[in-house]
Amino acid sequence: MQTSHDTRTIRLPIGSDADLAWVRQQVRQVAAELGFGLVQQTKLVTAVSELARNTLIHGGGGQVEMTMLHQGSAQGLRLAFTDAGPGIRDIELAMTDGYTTGNGLGMGLSGAKRLVQEFSVDSRPGHGTTITVAAWATGLPHPRAEDR
Repeated sequence: MQTSHDTRTIRLPIGSDADLAWVRQQVRQVAAELGFGLVQQTKLVTAVSELARNTLIHGGGGQVEMTMLHQGSAQGLRLAFTDAGPGIRDIELAMTDGYTTGNGLGMGLSGAKRLVQEFSVDSRPGHGTTITVAAWATGLPHPRAEDR
């Protein structure tokens, strides 16, 4: 993931359908404040909707940590979805289009990955899952000299 200067972090619970709507609304609002265009907002909120639902359905609930990112003129948003659920046994398989453990289309994780610029999964069976994504309103920041 890109190095950045974090400025503000907000933690939101994910424990009910009402929380899913609240998370989507908060992410859209912060993305708009950071200068994300309407299409960028829609892509990010679509990814967030899927990841928050997975946190609730497959992880038994958890939280999302939303961090505003600023690096030079680049404005971004990092979201870390964390649960203490059963974890993902086979991350590679779970990232395959069409794979599902539920009743969906199996496009959740792989689809969310395509909608953001940065995506990582940290999961071990029996120890929960953290999926971290980041999106940048002004494109990816340029590495600083000390980051190279």
